[in-house]
Amino acid sequence: MSSFLVRKSLVGSVKTLKSLSQFGIVPVRRLNLLEYQSKELLRDSGVSVQNFAIVDDLQKTPNALETLHAEEYVVKAQVLAGGRGKGWFDNGFKGGVKITKDKKAVAEYVKSMLGHRLITKQTSKDGILVQKIMIAESVDITRETYVCILMDRSHNGPVLIASPAGGMDIEAVAEKTPEQIKTIPLDIYTGIDDEIAKEVAEFLGFKEEKLKQKAVYELKNLWKLFVDIDALQVEINPLVETKDGEVVAVDAKISFDDNAEFRQKDIFDLEDTSEKDPREVDASKFNLNYIGMDGNIGCLVNGAGLAMATMDIIKLNGGTPANFLDVGGSVKEDQVYQAFRILTEDPKVQSILVNVFGGIVNCATIAKGIVSAARNLGLKIPLVVRLEGTNVNEAKKIIAESGLPILTANDLDEAAKKAVASIKKLQSEEGHNDLKLKMSQ
Repeated sequence: MSSFLVRKSLVGSVKTLKSLSQFGIVPVRRLNLLEYQSKELLRDSGVSVQNFAIVDDLQKTPNALETLHAEEYVVKAQVLAGGRGKGWFDNGFKGGVKITKDKKAVAEYVKSMLGHRLITKQTSKDGILVQKIMIAESVDITRETYVCILMDRSHNGPVLIASPAGGMDIEAVAEKTPEQIKTIPLDIYTGIDDEIAKEVAEFLGFKEEKLKQKAVYELKNLWKLFVDIDALQVEINPLVETKDGEVVAVDAKISFDDNAEFRQKDIFDLEDTSEKDPREVDASKFNLNYIGMDGNIGCLVNGAGLAMATMDIIKLNGGTPANFLDVGGSVKEDQVYQAFRILTEDPKVQSILVNVFGGIVNCATIAKGIVSAARNLGLKIPLVVRLEGTNVNEAKKIIAESGLPILTANDLDEAAKKAVASIKKLQSEEGHNDLKLKMSQ
């Protein structure tokens, strides 16, 4: 669950969520870990998780099973996508999550999943190549609860959200039965102490004293994990009570603070970028944020808010963004060059719109980067530039004296209109050339 949706649940009622813009995209990099990696972090912090083994080669399946001792096993494809259980593979096999008591069936499931592409409602039509399988001991669940710790702007710090109705859509719980949601603002220094942990354990329904103490232990270790790894969110859904009287975190979602990467290098090194858009990975190498879309106008902006406005105005004027690339607030000339390179490598991009508001950003730096990129890359598609703010007059002079066919605009609406018009002109010329070719034949 996103922090935006969580914040909606904090007020006691969940209304229909409106998109932050027509696209609902926030241009920030987010570290995503596979399920087994999150469970390893939980386990290392003392949080109880089911025993599991990872298989990345069919020959390793027997050894993995030897390390597990259970009457029932759960076999899960490890990909960064939801809906795995209802997904299907490119070889016709159905279901990326399987439960069985038969060890031979485990081996067959692994064989059907590993090395094949899994398609779910959250993947592209081509799916995601499964390179790792998690085989876990099944948990005999008596009850499911929900626990989440996250940084929340409205509370200016961390909050703990808990519900005895776990294992289901927490937004639906907040909307239909808000009394089953408890929200506790946490002191960043003391976090989840004994008093808070006991209160939450009782609210979650762990009444028997031994179970309650185990729940308290889990909650305090979740806080330890949250702080130790610089998390923005640690969501456990469900945190379960088992038939043999244990409290176990069965599924977890962890979000990290990218600004803490320098402190959490070991964790960030775990990231598998093979599932990500290669352009997004390329951009991140230069501290740029890239989001790909389906249109034909590439957008270079500085800041998430400006990106939203730029895309909305393009749509309003009848155009469609192909992507946007956020250069941030401390961009250097070389980063502008790399941004143009990444944008122009997208074959869908037929025009580029630059919309920069220079506060911290020096417009002259942007202008120099634009001119350098246009020359060195041999830019052949229309380029529309709207700059405003710090050193904007110097920036305009740099562009004007470059001798390059760069279209300039005084405001965003004018820039969007020129970008859309350049696409229509290009399409008209292509249609005219096609007609001439047909007539000559």
